[in-house]
Amino acid sequence: MSELNIINDSVFSFDARGVAKRFRHASIFGALEALNDGETMRFVNDHDPLPLLGQIQQRYGNQVGINYVSRGNGEIVIDFTIQLSAHNAVPAEVGAGGSCCSGGGCGG
Repeated sequence: MSELNIINDSVFSFDARGVAKRFRHASIFGALEALNDGETMRFVNDHDPLPLLGQIQQRYGNQVGINYVSRGNGEIVIDFTIQLSAHNAVPAEVGAGGSCCSGGGCGG
């Protein structure tokens, strides 16, 4: 089962490894949209979700900051931080991709 626990007052954990693959992206988008400006979702997954990162950047632009915390074998940890005041341009290095997992608080 997915886990959305509070790490501190502004960082919430989300373990995607327990979410059925067909529901992962919808669950992740829902969790991101539940966050307020300045809050962070610490995302844990079993693989590097490059297509998901492209979808997040396409959908939210720079209003969701992406920062890798760790890239261990079988465990990827990424902090997604809501930054509503950021310009909504999409960086060229992250393009849209297909779903890696199958399956509007942040703006977009």
